[in-house]
Amino acid sequence: EDLFYETYYSLSQQYPLLLLLLGIVLCALAALLAVAWASGRELTSDPSFLTTVLCALGGFSLLLGLASREQRLQRWTRPLSGLVWVALLALGHAFLFTGGVVSAWDQVSYFLFVIFTVYAMLPLGMRDAAVAGLASSLSHLLVLGLYLGPQPDSRPALLPQLAANAVLFLCGNVAGVYHKALMERALRATFREALSSLHSRRRLDTEKKHQEHLLLSILPAYLAREMKAEIMARLQAGQGSRPESTNNFHSLYVKRHQGVSVLYADIVGFTRLASECSPKELVLMLNELFGKFDQIAKEHECMRIKILGDCYYCVSGLPLSLPDHAINCVRMGLDMCRAIRKLRAATGVDINMRVGVHSGSVLCGVIGLQKWQYEVWSHDVTLANHMEAGGVPGRVHITGATLALLAGAYAVEEAGMEHRDPYLRELGEPTYLVIDPRAEEEDEKGTAGGLLCSLEGPKMRPSLLMTRYLESWGAAKPFAHLSHVDSPVSTSTPLQKGPSSSPQRRSKIPTDTMSRTLRGLDDELDTGDAKFFQVIEQLNSQKQWKQSKDFNPLTLYFREKEMEKEYRLSAIPAFKYYEACTFLVFLSNFIIQMLVTNRPPALAITYSITFLLFLLLLFVCFSEDLMVRCVLKGPKMLHWLPALSGLVATRPGLRIALGTATILLVFAMAITSLFFFPASSDCPFQAPNVSSMISNLSWELPGSLPLISVPYSMHCCTLGFLSCSLFLHMSFELKLLLLLLWLAASCSLFLHSHAWLSDCLIVRLYLGPLDSRPGVLKEPKLMGAISFFIFFFTLLVLARQNEYYCRLDFLWKKKLRQEREETETMENLTRLLLENVLPAHVAPQFIGQNRRNEETHSWGQKGCYEECVCVLFASVPDFKEFYSESNINHEGLECLRLLNEIIADFDELLSKPKFSGVEKIKTIGSTYMAATGLNATSGQDAQQDAERSCSHLGTMVEFAVALGSKLDVINKHSFNNFRLRVGLNHGPVVAGVIGAQKPQYDIWGNTVNVASRMESTGVLGKIQVTEETAWALQSLGYTCYSRGVIKVKGKGQLCTYFLNTDLTRSGPPSVT
Repeated sequence: EDLFYETYYSLSQQYPLLLLLLGIVLCALAALLAVAWASGRELTSDPSFLTTVLCALGGFSLLLGLASREQRLQRWTRPLSGLVWVALLALGHAFLFTGGVVSAWDQVSYFLFVIFTVYAMLPLGMRDAAVAGLASSLSHLLVLGLYLGPQPDSRPALLPQLAANAVLFLCGNVAGVYHKALMERALRATFREALSSLHSRRRLDTEKKHQEHLLLSILPAYLAREMKAEIMARLQAGQGSRPESTNNFHSLYVKRHQGVSVLYADIVGFTRLASECSPKELVLMLNELFGKFDQIAKEHECMRIKILGDCYYCVSGLPLSLPDHAINCVRMGLDMCRAIRKLRAATGVDINMRVGVHSGSVLCGVIGLQKWQYEVWSHDVTLANHMEAGGVPGRVHITGATLALLAGAYAVEEAGMEHRDPYLRELGEPTYLVIDPRAEEEDEKGTAGGLLCSLEGPKMRPSLLMTRYLESWGAAKPFAHLSHVDSPVSTSTPLQKGPSSSPQRRSKIPTDTMSRTLRGLDDELDTGDAKFFQVIEQLNSQKQWKQSKDFNPLTLYFREKEMEKEYRLSAIPAFKYYEACTFLVFLSNFIIQMLVTNRPPALAITYSITFLLFLLLLFVCFSEDLMVRCVLKGPKMLHWLPALSGLVATRPGLRIALGTATILLVFAMAITSLFFFPASSDCPFQAPNVSSMISNLSWELPGSLPLISVPYSMHCCTLGFLSCSLFLHMSFELKLLLLLLWLAASCSLFLHSHAWLSDCLIVRLYLGPLDSRPGVLKEPKLMGAISFFIFFFTLLVLARQNEYYCRLDFLWKKKLRQEREETETMENLTRLLLENVLPAHVAPQFIGQNRRNEETHSWGQKGCYEECVCVLFASVPDFKEFYSESNINHEGLECLRLLNEIIADFDELLSKPKFSGVEKIKTIGSTYMAATGLNATSGQDAQQDAERSCSHLGTMVEFAVALGSKLDVINKHSFNNFRLRVGLNHGPVVAGVIGAQKPQYDIWGNTVNVASRMESTGVLGKIQVTEETAWALQSLGYTCYSRGVIKVKGKGQLCTYFLNTDLTRSGPPSVT
């Protein structure tokens, strides 16, 4: 950063100043020739002056030509800057000895100009500029000291004049250092803000991409836009709150689509296999299987809707209608069966795939407020589900509606009645099994390649064989695009075509991926560099003269009135330092006047009064630093004093008044000595016989100040010009007004009302008969006026540059603040979206900064084994009877609106603090699934204290009761009589994230299966629990009573209990 700042940015800002400096010098040289000619002097009569000026014009023109090549200047910055400084210094020393008698006050203003511009306009570092400034000062003092030291005693005292020159040069160096330090600080701050803005912009772009990817991984694009707008409204209104609506209903994002096909697929035999798996193997197996299915779905233009345990279902024809949606689903079903057959042939694991497909119309969208999942509803969806349940393992089971849309693309055979489930049997319509044309070819090939189990050994567990084989599929990792927040470059490994790929091909994939990744990183770096240079180009000071959407190129005003007002009302904490440095200029003027005058009492009194006024101004500006400790210990009536400095820094009107008063004071005191000269313009040295008394004449006018104070008054006025530039944040128009006022007043004084003093000094200096009229360089009033104009235009250029920098700094700070706020909003949006997919304790593990992809996703790939989790299934069975599709309820849309209200009210309970440990898993139709204990910290304490580790069961019971209460309120307002059926179970589960296209958080295990059975075999209005859960709840103070032994599908005979929710706890609950 520092290297780039030095080599490019700093140079790009000072490059125009260098060109302007050379232009000002060339104009000043031309003005010298014009003034010499206009004053009636013969240019040929002073060949040394003419030669010096013409050589200087040629030399500086050459330097201007060299400097105009910016690329060359970037390479030779220091040598060229040094050359310009040497040329300026040489010109000053040439002027010293050109045009007449050498005096101690000669070219002091010119050297002051060189000293100040070395700091303010040359592209030099602070150290180099300080060396050049001090060298310029010492060279003038040493040359004049050595040259004028042996002069006769008739000349004015040399030492006081050299001391005054030293004070002038010291003040110029200090003012230059001050100006350069503040400008460097402002430039570097703007540069860093630009870098921060660029970083924030890239981060914002990355967050937008991540948020877009994340949202599109959950929802279709058309629905994502609508829901994103609502989330943004929620963030602006206050996190977690719902924007006010014109009605009492929650927003419903459901639409009806006709002409779609629904596929349900279930892995037969997976439950038995999963019971033998470790958590890592189970989640990896599910992710690889469903990742493969996602790939197949993408190839056949199908959209996966949801994963229910080991059941996978998807839709073709959403969100855009497709004419061949039925063929797509059938092809996908055949490919899924084929993939499972290959897996079974390679591993020997006894699993199969059962697929059901139906075509019709659906209602699709999202319901609820949390854990959004794109869902479909309709009687046709229910029929597709039953087609899978009544299908044949290894076959695709379709309805007559789907067969009609296939148009003979596949041969089919009618399904036997024995395969039908009760729903299909009641429906009474024929169904069909698709004949896979490639099944016979696969049977002929058989398993010639040999089983994986024979290669790995007969003792390997089937689950491990499955895991080994599925890893070769290379399914994409969930949320792989969120692995690096700062880099949008994808590092996911591409999916392989199938397990039959050769080892040689598989070994090449990481290398190819690495090369693509490196190319992606190079492209990203190139793009970043390009954006970086674009931002730096926007900071270039030459932009101030061009059309801009932010600035007016003439006035530099912001185009937005509100921004202009905000800029003018912004605080300037550094204003007190402007006042302090201006006081240094005033002090320098005072010392100079005391050195070159005879110190009349009236002048000393005037300066004393002004000195007190300055001290008062400084006290007002520094009151907080000086008085805060002293005043607070004093009387209360003085406690307002420290607030004065804060008022000065924050009140623009007060700053303008104090700044203007300070500059006018410096100017007034710079010319005060002129008013101590006699009012008459009679010069005593113009008498006819004065040349004979040359040795007896004094340099003082009778009863007045010495004549040598006249050129030093001009030098003090020049210092006064510098005081305007010390107020860096003063507006350009005010600086222009003050500089014009100062220029007009100075020129009127020294060229008109008090011009006779300069003439008198020339007469006194050139009394000898051999001396001729001095050149332009030696006439104080002409050189003073030229110096005033040179400083006027130089400081005007710097004032314009400072104004641009100040406004640019303000603009970038505002942009950075806005971009940070937007980035923070986007980060909150991404976090809300991710927490709508994952639990809050899992989400951070999938957005890891500066972490490797493998580390970031290890949790989701391995799964997490939780010892004690309470799982709840709460359903509204009556809703199935309530749901109907007719024109009155817009084909079921109004029924879903009520379901949306029920689920949304359930979700609102999760925002209550007492239910913060409840995690919603998903909704399945009208069934609500939640769990507690998923984010419990594991450790010896939790394992040793079983009662404490399962104490969250009480929270789940309270949540189940609250669900019932919410449903009662809905019944009251909707005139329905829905009742809740709840099943609870607790125990170990496996949690993880699976799926590539639509990553989904889920939990698996016997605990989940039994909890689901507790709900499905339960009783309306009751909470049914297992025997183990009943004992755990009784230990927490709840009352349970036995229902008896019931038959549970897949579990046999189980003794279950009902929870008594009418009674409070019989004992004090354990502390969670």
